[in-house]
Amino acid sequence: MPSDDTLQRLSASAALLRSLHAGPAPLVLPNAWDAASAKRVEAAGFAAIATTSGGVAQALGFEDHEGAPMDEMAAAAARLARAVSIPVTVDFEGGYGLTPQQTAERVIAIGASGLNYEDTDHRGTGVIDADVQAERLAALKAAAGSLGVPLVINARIDAFVQRLGTPEEQLAEGLRRARLYREAGADCVYPILLSDPEALREIVAAAEVVNINVRRGGPIGLDAARELGVRRVSYATSLFRDTMTWFETALAELKPNEG
Repeated sequence: MPSDDTLQRLSASAALLRSLHAGPAPLVLPNAWDAASAKRVEAAGFAAIATTSGGVAQALGFEDHEGAPMDEMAAAAARLARAVSIPVTVDFEGGYGLTPQQTAERVIAIGASGLNYEDTDHRGTGVIDADVQAERLAALKAAAGSLGVPLVINARIDAFVQRLGTPEEQLAEGLRRARLYREAGADCVYPILLSDPEALREIVAAAEVVNINVRRGGPIGLDAARELGVRRVSYATSLFRDTMTWFETALAELKPNEG
């Protein structure tokens, strides 16, 4: 376990991260994938950082969705967290097969103040039953509290990305999960890939604290997110992909002309 001083620092960092969800504008969380990118997020003046599981996994030579060994993902996230002084929330995907207690212990050992926690089991069973996921969230919250670090839990809702039925059925399931997860203790819910403004407005009304992805040129920008009442925006793998695209362009310019 981390030292008492470290636990106190992380507890204060978690309290700060939680408070940033209640500001006058949405909390903007650029997603970093290593220490170098995290340092640049901090230097640019952002108040907190999120990791991107896709970016971290690809940088390590693996695929997203728990394709990388958990120990390697955790080590990469820990290096990132050590490189900055602002709160870090780590994308812990579906939990890598760990119990909620083990998840809380591992996230705190990483040095993170919060985490994304998905309701998809990437190890074979697909979308987790909503009541089971609510129990996992409640257990995770209790475990973090018992360890002295009230981690900020961003509960991802996969009803839309997994296409659970018709659009109307997806929204109904998303709303049900949003309410359940907040009641279970999640600080924020994350209906990934939901981009319909009116549907988002319903999710916000049901859960109050909502995270969405904002993509440059996407259907919902930062101003629209603010108008909808969204409290937190992140960028998933988009910054990583943009960086790789720039790198490919630079490499093409360096390549000798074979004509």
